Amino acid sequence: MAIAADGICSTISHRGYTGSFSNLERLLASWRRPERSAKDSASPATIRSHQPGRDAVPIRDPETGHVISPVVAAALCIKPRSMLTISQARKVDALKQGSPEFALMRSLGMRFRGIFRSRDPGKLDSWIDDAVNSGLVAIERFARVLHRDLDAVYNAIELPWGNGQAEGQINRLKTIKRAMYGRAGPQLLRARILPLNNTHHHTK
Repeated sequence: MAIAADGICSTISHRGYTGSFSNLERLLASWRRPERSAKDSASPATIRSHQPGRDAVPIRDPETGHVISPVVAAALCIKPRSMLTISQARKVDALKQGSPEFALMRSLGMRFRGIFRSRDPGKLDSWIDDAVNSGLVAIERFARVLHRDLDAVYNAIELPWGNGQAEGQINRLKTIKRAMYGRAGPQLLRARILPLNNTHHHTK
């Protein structure tokens, strides 16, 4: 019987898994595609240029000649040009020139960032349409998730409030429970989480 990735994540989190859902999803996806050819899986640690009529080649830093890693490319992909150093801007230009996928992903990323900064939810629908039709699997998946909960996304764009504090406290609570092997009851958790002056001490 097939089990959804979020169900697996919930199960293993109770057993001590501390990684993110996206990392688990990537791992499961690799297991589900054992039929991938060696060509598709070769050199996964480099961003490659795909040009018609040419073999795929790693994209290199124009200053050092070193191959630009996916970690560096991912960080640069979502960083506005106004915040880039001269060296970083040259890397971005090299990535955009050598990888149409990177150029498209950066364009979508900057547009998405602009929607939140301008607090203009009217641009979200067209962004989702473009993302779903982008051909970039991760972006398509992200856009479909947004579309399933549009009201919450609209609120996140328009309203100044967020659930960051609540999510942080939930994660803190889960961490404490895991550290105590899931055996902490409500009273002990209350004592561990609430400030000392809010707890009740009974002495004999």
